[in-house]
Amino acid sequence: MKVLAIDDQQLVLLPLQKRLTDLGYDVRIETDAQQGLQLFDSFNPDLVIVDVNMPVVSGLDVINHIRVAKSSETPIMMLSGNTNDEVITNAFDLGVNDYMKKPLSLNEICARVKRLIGAPELKNVINTSAGIMIQQRCVGVVIPCYNEEERLLSDEFLSFIDKNSGYHLCFVNDGSKDKTLEVLHKLRQGREDFITVYDCEKNGGKAEAVRLGMLHMAEKEDLDYIGFLDADLSTDLTDFDDLVKTIENSSFKIVSGSRISRMGANITKESARKIISLTINFIIRKILSMDFKDTQCGAKIFHKDVIDIAFRKKFVTQWIFDVEIFKRITIHFGIETAKSMLCEQPLKRWIHADGSKLSMKDSVKIVIQLAQIAWVYRGKKDQPFYKIKNELEII
Repeated sequence: MKVLAIDDQQLVLLPLQKRLTDLGYDVRIETDAQQGLQLFDSFNPDLVIVDVNMPVVSGLDVINHIRVAKSSETPIMMLSGNTNDEVITNAFDLGVNDYMKKPLSLNEICARVKRLIGAPELKNVINTSAGIMIQQRCVGVVIPCYNEEERLLSDEFLSFIDKNSGYHLCFVNDGSKDKTLEVLHKLRQGREDFITVYDCEKNGGKAEAVRLGMLHMAEKEDLDYIGFLDADLSTDLTDFDDLVKTIENSSFKIVSGSRISRMGANITKESARKIISLTINFIIRKILSMDFKDTQCGAKIFHKDVIDIAFRKKFVTQWIFDVEIFKRITIHFGIETAKSMLCEQPLKRWIHADGSKLSMKDSVKIVIQLAQIAWVYRGKKDQPFYKIKNELEII
């Protein structure tokens, strides 16, 4: 039994392909709808699964081609996040057999496939897809790494991408002097479609590692949102997924985690950090003209269309590039629009990890770097970002 699945987001297709293959189906996937139609002619599938919203050739075009141009009665299932009644009605009018709305469980998809075309006769099939959801969004996560050989929580990262579809992790090795790069390559083995290792030969600092990783992931066409997360998982992946859900279901362009102590949350900081952070946050609020509670949390998610504005140019500072990101957004869009685009979301958990490299001496450097930001971006309020381009390049 042959299944052809067409979707412009590979991260959606891969877990579907694996599960249907495990069940005994012969599965081909294609991210280009035009090539998918060519594959339809040569592969002669028993079932076609197709997304609605694809560039150039839409899912409705695919249905029309199969039903009208090819006069084929091959069963067609639509798998899409598009819940528009008119689109769904048009799909059924064109001859689709089933319409599945993302997100939905991988098990449900397989059950619907079985209902339409039956199932291969296999014994002792192990269900490895329990709880896995096929999402309507795809997310890239940049994780900067410097000398993380001993601290990298490989099992946590692997478990997360195995259980959560639609994620692609990009580990950026920031010129590590230990065996971090070797650990990262080992982590990637067998999951090359879901994990990327970006190697910086020289240590450029966290700001540059994140910037390069974000720009690298922005080149992947199938990603809707891209964010970054600390390698020590002081903010865990479950909390990060909550940030993704917020940006996915809102009009925000940036959702930033916030380590605000509150009832029901597990937020721990060293006492020294608490003292210095109060002073730093006060200065930051003055610079940004926004009532931010915590700009420096290492968990943030961005809509793809603001990545270039936030990350194209190198940052002035090494430690507090987060402040520069918000400043750039404010300058580009204006303060009022920027406020409507930014969301600060409290985390359920944030734990100070042993071995963290930020010291009190570094905190003093942060205050100095805040002065740098205030100087470089002085008088630039509500001006297009390109007007400060030359000044940033000089620094």
